[in-house]
Amino acid sequence: MRILSVLLVFLVGCSSKKPEGLRTVELLPGHTRAQHEATSQGVMITSQGTVSSQAGLEMFRQGGNIIDAAVAVSFAISVERPQSTGIGGGGFLIFYEKKTGKSYVWDFREIAPLKGHAKMFLKADGTPDPEKSIYGPFAVAVPGIVRGLWEIHKRWGKLPWAATVQPAIRLAEEGLPVYPHLVDAIKYESPRLKADPDAAKIFFMPDGSIPPVGHILKQADLGKTLRIIAKQGVRGFYEGSVAKNIVHTVRTNGGIMTAQDLQGYRAKERAAIEGSYHGFKIISMPPPSSGGTHVVQILNLLEQQNLSQWGPQHPETVHRIATAMQISFADRAKYMGDPDFSPIPSTELSSKSYAQAMQKYFGPKARPSKDFPLPAIPDDKTETTHFTLADSEENIVVSTQTINGWFGSGLVARGTGIVLNNEMDDFAQAVGASNLFGAIGGDKNLVAPKKRPLSSMSPTLVLKDGKPFLALGTPSGTRIISCVAQTMLNVLEFRLPLYDAVAATRVHHQWMPEELRIEKPFLPSAAFKDLEGRGHTVKRQALGCQIQAIQRVGNRWVGVSDPRGEGLAIGE
Repeated sequence: MRILSVLLVFLVGCSSKKPEGLRTVELLPGHTRAQHEATSQGVMITSQGTVSSQAGLEMFRQGGNIIDAAVAVSFAISVERPQSTGIGGGGFLIFYEKKTGKSYVWDFREIAPLKGHAKMFLKADGTPDPEKSIYGPFAVAVPGIVRGLWEIHKRWGKLPWAATVQPAIRLAEEGLPVYPHLVDAIKYESPRLKADPDAAKIFFMPDGSIPPVGHILKQADLGKTLRIIAKQGVRGFYEGSVAKNIVHTVRTNGGIMTAQDLQGYRAKERAAIEGSYHGFKIISMPPPSSGGTHVVQILNLLEQQNLSQWGPQHPETVHRIATAMQISFADRAKYMGDPDFSPIPSTELSSKSYAQAMQKYFGPKARPSKDFPLPAIPDDKTETTHFTLADSEENIVVSTQTINGWFGSGLVARGTGIVLNNEMDDFAQAVGASNLFGAIGGDKNLVAPKKRPLSSMSPTLVLKDGKPFLALGTPSGTRIISCVAQTMLNVLEFRLPLYDAVAATRVHHQWMPEELRIEKPFLPSAAFKDLEGRGHTVKRQALGCQIQAIQRVGNRWVGVSDPRGEGLAIGE
């Protein structure tokens, strides 16, 4: 079946010519297009991890369903990408069930400890202390991934829970080859990882050096923890020795988390954000993610702009996309937070009438951010991970999971191998202060006990004539919103083949800072000159997105794992 999948990719590639002049990224050294694009009439998996995608396929081969596969991918990628995600973090998941036509939206985002409060990240003089919210014990929010996966599997899983954890256990105990992105992350966070004995033991060679590409990284303590979770289920994480060691690590370093925080954590089922674009139905993540609301908002704002007349990378198109992003990110700063603590006007922001009212902000020149009648608010980290799954019955799962920054807080819970998140940085330290990603914070996103911090994660589905058509998501903080919306535009507006839609050069404007970021391979110099002439401050900088997308084409799935990364698209 894998040979057939590769052959179909070749045939699809031959039949769909890349639009003339479209700038797309090159594959990483040693990678082939067949690794990043696959087709299948059965199941399809795209994730940022080669072994993680294979773990999902293993569940299908054992007779499991799409939920078993999603749980297996979640645990496996926690081992394969410890710099990005893990069971010490949280996330969101949407399950579209074809037989009922319903979308089930799950929020297992981390929460603030019971002793958390709005002023916990302020210095004595009242100014923000960004180091405190990013590194160390106060940065750690109560993890939610294990509880979320447990609840979802309990409701829809087919295989025994323990079976879904087995691929991750095997990977942790037998090890995985270190890859370039992991090396880069270890190098970047080296001082903090070395300062934590448990982290240093895992991520460095015996002589203290950084492991080279190809070195087999084993995570024995994490393997033991996963065996406990496989045997005991959710209690194995939130109670007993694992919970005790998480609390011990946070408290001995001066933090505030307690056993009560872990025992009291609950995942939540929420109602999806819904919208439309030229007849396609959009289903995405509601608050405490800002992602779904603003993906829909950006598309609403651009639906009336007739972008196809210029093409996906024309300066006029880029300028109008940037304007839509400015509007949306200004709204994000003002209105977004945890809906369990403050009313969030998601319905209004994602409405067609609001988009119509904001058309007055589109013009030939760039508008300075102060022209948007909204107060300033704070950005997210480039890490996180995403996977997308589809099966032969046309069920879909999209899930984005994270520990926030590279290696989260820099702390590994004693004896567990669990990298603890730094998700508290996604709260606003103070109104108007910016976070790790440069996002501005508002009063609705200040810390409070058991509150969920604002996120940009945007797992998204698109239906055509009531049937699954496109499913996607990505890591990369605030850039998630921009990258998901642009990939959707590339497919829905510009009709690009999925591989080109994902690989195309992307842009990002988040209102503050006041700059238009454009990633490699950039755009022609004439386009940069045009945009600067319109008043944009253009910055050549990577966005960090790695889209994982699946599209329905005829009677088959086409899956694409972003060629910017080290993932795998695999079908059977």
